[in-house]
Amino acid sequence: MQAWARELGFSQIGVAGVDLSSAEPGLEQWLAQGFHGEMHYMQAHGLKRARPAELVPGTVSVITARMDYLPRDTPEGWQAVEWSRLQRPGEGIVSVYARGRDYHKVLRNRLQKLADRIAQEIGPFGHRVFTDSAPVLEAELASRSGLGWRGKHTLVLHREAGSMFFLGEIYVDVALEPTESVSAHCGNCTACVDACPTGAIVAAHRVDARRCISYLTIEHPGSIPVELRPLMANRIYGCDDCQLACPWNKFAKTSALPDFDARASLAGTQLVHFLAWDEAMFLRLTEGSPIRRIGHERWLRNVAVAMGNALRVSNNAAERASLQAALAGRADHGSEVVREHVAWALAQAPQA
Repeated sequence: MQAWARELGFSQIGVAGVDLSSAEPGLEQWLAQGFHGEMHYMQAHGLKRARPAELVPGTVSVITARMDYLPRDTPEGWQAVEWSRLQRPGEGIVSVYARGRDYHKVLRNRLQKLADRIAQEIGPFGHRVFTDSAPVLEAELASRSGLGWRGKHTLVLHREAGSMFFLGEIYVDVALEPTESVSAHCGNCTACVDACPTGAIVAAHRVDARRCISYLTIEHPGSIPVELRPLMANRIYGCDDCQLACPWNKFAKTSALPDFDARASLAGTQLVHFLAWDEAMFLRLTEGSPIRRIGHERWLRNVAVAMGNALRVSNNAAERASLQAALAGRADHGSEVVREHVAWALAQAPQA
């Protein structure tokens, strides 16, 4: 099965059982503390996440898979390259994973092909594939099946691949021998905790999504809390800081697939260019991208915040003038949310 998986672009697969009852108290506490923010589906699904056989009746085993996603042309020392983007405030930073094709589509398609290949070998069987698209405790299943261990940032870490990979699952009605879990290797390191710009990692293995930049730029609707806006810097979709700081990611692997190569329009692009996208252009340039799901309004909101932060810190008069002119052009946008964030951004300009 490992060989079939590798032919499909997966880095590793494992098998987990379906008894995740020991994870339920932690999940309940996380929800009770409101750390899921506006992700109401988390509360609605409740403990179904920890009960695979309730989500898909008949499930007795879960095949887990990981797929590396660093673009094929990722250079040595890529973490330093990504950190350097924060030193260019006029550039918009899109999280590495989102610069290429929508991973949901890539993994689901390939997981289904893996299931079909298994069926050729053992005959038809009941199954359902998932990739970050249903109430599934992905990281818990991955760690139980030996794909890695849970880092203090809650992501799964692998000694030979860091954390720069996607996870996927196949729920099956066939009893399979579980693969062995691996021990944790974070030790006393707190690099990810220390690196979080907003302090969202409130304790080891505990993230308050309401403060997480990935949540704020992707999942959070409406107005971004004013006190968090300056901390977002020029990040406009997602945040990689906890992964960039992790020592294990010096071992991160590039993908073998062209799907995750960065689109030219999403890497190294100036914020004023992003703000100029009308809805038609947004839809065209994000077709097949995970970014499309946030919609044009949320995109402009995020870019406006980043531009306000750039205005505040830029020492380049020409750059500041360009930012102000672009923002002024959106001051009367039809969306109240966009108008509010544009007004805030313009107010960040240093006063003469």
